[in-house]
Amino acid sequence: MKRFIGFIKKEFYHIFRDRRSLFILFGMPIAQIMLFGFAITNEINNVDIAILDHSKDTTTEEIINKISASKYFTINQMIASEADIEPAFKKGKIKAVLNFEKDFSRNLIRDRKATIQIITDATAPNTANSVTNYINAILQNYQQSKNEGVQIDYQIISQIRMIYNPELKSVFMFVPGVMTIILMLVSAMMTSISITREKELGTMEILLVSPLKPSQVIIGKVVPYIFLSIINAAVIVLLSIFIFKMPVQGSLFLLGAESVLFIITSLALGILISTIAETQQAAMMISLMGLMLPVILLSGFIFPISSMPVPLQLISHIIPAKWFIIIIKGIMLKGVGMAYIWKETLILIGMTIFFIGLSVKKYKIRLE
Repeated sequence: MKRFIGFIKKEFYHIFRDRRSLFILFGMPIAQIMLFGFAITNEINNVDIAILDHSKDTTTEEIINKISASKYFTINQMIASEADIEPAFKKGKIKAVLNFEKDFSRNLIRDRKATIQIITDATAPNTANSVTNYINAILQNYQQSKNEGVQIDYQIISQIRMIYNPELKSVFMFVPGVMTIILMLVSAMMTSISITREKELGTMEILLVSPLKPSQVIIGKVVPYIFLSIINAAVIVLLSIFIFKMPVQGSLFLLGAESVLFIITSLALGILISTIAETQQAAMMISLMGLMLPVILLSGFIFPISSMPVPLQLISHIIPAKWFIIIIKGIMLKGVGMAYIWKETLILIGMTIFFIGLSVKKYKIRLE
């Protein structure tokens, strides 16, 4: 055991002597948080919405059909009461709810105006803003068609309410994404480079035949990065809370536990990359091309997945970062518990087991 602890200490010393590693480990989180704080506007397609129709008359049916016929929205469910709105949002499947007032058609005819409340999930502020604008455009188009040849114009008033992020702060969108990128970068890329460095120098085989067991060698290599990744996660959360005033609505313990799970998943992926790559350069290229781009493009960090082509949506399911972003947004912004994120948690656990199992198999083949 003393030999194993000494090996871990040696790995810490080795990391702290490498200035490039230190820059990536500690400089990157702060730099990316500061640089990614810009709002990005994107088009939306096939966004899931829900309908709460108190009136259920011909006019509301016409509006619902017009919205459903557009390429921008898909009506995911019909909500029975206002009490069902919050659970629907917490499940994470809908981005907006259209709440039609009672006697909508009668008010439109009698008072020449009626009200639709548009409730949006503002955890992704740019998407929420786009959804609101698109719905308003459809309502304006419907209103113009009804006012043709009518002496007294009908007026449909939409009331906007943003939940979870009413001020539409872009920091609420990029902090979860940056946290995911950092944890993936440190846990996967740095681990794969560390192990391939030993393979490139020819010392990995020496370590594997040393008094330490092969499993102890691998664990000793990755333990420092677990602690460093946890420190980075804590730094990002603290910066987001104290500098950007980002709330943490859910349990800090659950947030920490899910972060550790994602770190282990990324770590297992890094070990798997190290079994494929023989050099540090190859590991770096695989990590950048195989991890960084999918995390940014296919995780839902910047671009809404529902607007992507179906093949890319399917590919996004195998990106661990996608599920972690759903988890972290749910905990930090919506205040959800395990009851709402257990599926995503099980998916990450399954990915971790798969990566570790495949890595162990490849290392056993290498030793034989």
